[in-house]
Amino acid sequence: MEVQLLEATETPEEVICTGARNDYMSEFVGDQSFEEIMESVEGETIEEKKATLIGHLLDHGHFGPFEHPQITFAVKGLSRSCMAQITRHRHVSFDVQSMRYVAFDDVDPADVEDGEMVVTPPSASDPNWVGRNQKAGQVDDATVERREEIFQQSVRQSVEDYQELLDLGMPPEDARFVLPIGTEVNMVMSMNARMLMHVADMRGEADAQWEIRGLTEEILDLAEEWCPITFEHYNEHMKGRKNRLAP
Repeated sequence: MEVQLLEATETPEEVICTGARNDYMSEFVGDQSFEEIMESVEGETIEEKKATLIGHLLDHGHFGPFEHPQITFAVKGLSRSCMAQITRHRHVSFDVQSMRYVAFDDVDPADVEDGEMVVTPPSASDPNWVGRNQKAGQVDDATVERREEIFQQSVRQSVEDYQELLDLGMPPEDARFVLPIGTEVNMVMSMNARMLMHVADMRGEADAQWEIRGLTEEILDLAEEWCPITFEHYNEHMKGRKNRLAP
C-alpha cells in the first residue's frame, strides 16, 4: 500500500484557532489579523499561543473547530476488504477505482501468486502471526507452507477465471464477482482534522485489522507534518480513546 498527500488546508492550525476564537470575540475575525485574533491567548510567541489554544480545545472536548481544515489522500493498492472497513466512516469522502470500468485483463495470473493485484495477508506466510479472534496461535512450518500454497492457488485461479470470463464476453462489472476480496483497489479520500483523529481512534489500535491499521499509521504520519501541534497533542494525550471524537 502507498499513501500520498494530494491536497490540504494550507494553514490548518490558524484556521482551527480562528474558528475557536470567533466564538468568544465581539470583533469580526474577518477584519482582524491572526496576531490580533490570538492577542489574549497565553504564550510569548504565536506558536506558543496556538499550542495553548489547541491543547485547551482538545482537553475540553471543543472539537468543532477541528472540522474546518480538510486533507485529501490518494491511496494505492489497498484491498477491497480494507476499503469496506474505511468506507464505513460516513464523514469521510471517497472516490474508489471502479471495477466496472477498469478491467484487469493484462495481469499475468502467475504474478498474482507473488503479490500482484491481490493483497496477501501476513498470516499466509508467517507462522508466528496471530490475528484477532484466532483460536490458535503459532503454527509449524508445514502448516504455514500449506496456507501459502492454498492462498496462492486460489487467487491465481480466481484471476484466470476472471480473465476467461472477459474473453467469453462477460462485462467486467459481472466478471469481477469471481475475484477475491483481497483484490487491490486505488482510492482518494478526504476528511477534516477531527474526523482524522476519530478514524485513528477506531482504526489505529491493536484490535484493528493489520491492513487498516497500517493505512491509519501512514495517514497519521502525514497529518503530523500537516497539523503538528494538533497531532502531537493527540498522540501524547488522546490517542486510543475510542469514539471520543465521533461527530
